[in-house]
Amino acid sequence: MPKQVTVGERQVGSGHPVCVIAEIGINHNGDLETAKKLIDAAAVAGCDAVKFQKRTPELCVPPEQRDLRRETPWGIMTYMAYRERVEFGRREYEEIDSYCRSKKIFWFASCWDEPAVDFIEQFEPACHKVPSACLTDGSLLRRLDETGRPVMLSTGMSTLDEIDTAVRSLSEDRLLLAHATSTYPCQPAELNLSLIPSLQRRYDCPVGYSGHEVGLQTTYAAVALGACFVERHITLDRAMWGSDQAASVEPHGLIRLVRDIRVIEAALGDGVKRVYESEMPAMRRLRRVKQVPATA
Repeated sequence: MPKQVTVGERQVGSGHPVCVIAEIGINHNGDLETAKKLIDAAAVAGCDAVKFQKRTPELCVPPEQRDLRRETPWGIMTYMAYRERVEFGRREYEEIDSYCRSKKIFWFASCWDEPAVDFIEQFEPACHKVPSACLTDGSLLRRLDETGRPVMLSTGMSTLDEIDTAVRSLSEDRLLLAHATSTYPCQPAELNLSLIPSLQRRYDCPVGYSGHEVGLQTTYAAVALGACFVERHITLDRAMWGSDQAASVEPHGLIRLVRDIRVIEAALGDGVKRVYESEMPAMRRLRRVKQVPATA
């Protein structure tokens, strides 16, 4: 049975309501007001948390990509300049921290490098996230574990051997594992949701789902298969500029997602067979034989 991990004021694990995380990532396109609107959408929908991404561009952008030029909403610029343009600094995150507190929703971030961990740590986040691309970065994993906070490990683009190694680098009692396929957007045939119960059997920690597909049906299936937390990218408009927008959920879809997850988890029950009080009138009216005779 997967154990429970305390994240902020929430218990995440088997037997607790699904923790719903709205990933803002960089869908704010470097605009603080857009970020606040996305936080609003998550809060209105009833999400438990929002998640951002934090990188140190000079560490995360490979040298051969830094001077590549690309079209952006701010004109043609180098990839390095673009990465710097969409990164929030201390002032923005202070605003985000205060705004999330006012909305009673917690926030955290995917940290892509060690200085990013140190930066986010000053805000005392409820947990940290390891993006799938960083699962093999042992130094980053060790730094995250040193914070003493829960760590959510995303498993896209990784083999089981790589996941095993990463899991051994992190404290088991603070670990949450997120099944993921790192394709944006991901086709249903490559989601492999049956891996969720497989990961639950393999690792002694809560297992959730980080989805990058279009639509909501497969996220519901992940919940039915036992995901104890789900994370979906969110956007104000899927037509907005940005690499993650097309695989994101718009505000009206986010409301449906949270609403229907709550219905599904209520319907799943506890697996104990019982006769409900609501069945009694039908039993008295329809059942002709009160007890099946015992066989000899």
